[in-house]
Amino acid sequence: MSVDFSWSPRPADWRDALRIAVPLYRWAPWFAAALGVLGVVVLAMGMTWAGVFGLVLAVIIVAVVPVGTAVNFHNHPLAAKTVTGTADAHSLRMSVGEAARSELNWAELPGWSETARGFVLKTDTTALYAVPRRAFADDEAVAAFRSLLVEHVGPAA
Repeated sequence: MSVDFSWSPRPADWRDALRIAVPLYRWAPWFAAALGVLGVVVLAMGMTWAGVFGLVLAVIIVAVVPVGTAVNFHNHPLAAKTVTGTADAHSLRMSVGEAARSELNWAELPGWSETARGFVLKTDTTALYAVPRRAFADDEAVAAFRSLLVEHVGPAA
């Protein structure tokens, strides 16, 4: 069984992968929400400057993740270039035109996660690969890719 896929990356793909791998990205919205609630409580207690400060910090924390990811995405030379790939019983191969190629044996992928947007593949190194669902031709290809991951890497983390 072989599954082909292709997509043009978006900043949201990177953000998805970072939320899986970096706790700061995963917990930032919750921390911002708690800080926002605290800011509202402090405002209700009549401490205007402290409440406004808490609300401003909450907004900054919420904005840091998508803005930081978008800036990093747009500053990366290969970020927006179309990625093509193939997964089969032996390995996962991906390339960005002629600029970059990688082939990963399934043994090099110790784990993977599935999110609402797609799949995040973790390597033995610090590299992450985000493969969005839109990369696949149809739901059958998504299911085939998932079954390859389960068969060769194990269940989703």
